[in-house]
Amino acid sequence: MSIEPKKNPKGSIINDAIIKEIAVAVAGLKFGEITIKIHDSKIIQIETTEKLRYDTYHQMENGGGI
Repeated sequence: MSIEPKKNPKGSIINDAIIKEIAVAVAGLKFGEITIKIHDSKIIQIETTEKLRYDTYHQMENGGGI
């Protein structure tokens, strides 16, 4: 799948480097979320929150908790 840079009404182009950063962030997460902050129609920040899942550990202990 290829993502083409899109022009916004002001005529600027989304930078390929930003698209690559978003792709790297998505590829690096098993569980979590990525927040893209936008100001004046421009991406200004990418936040990544990673979640660590322990579901399989609890299953091994027959329902034991933390």
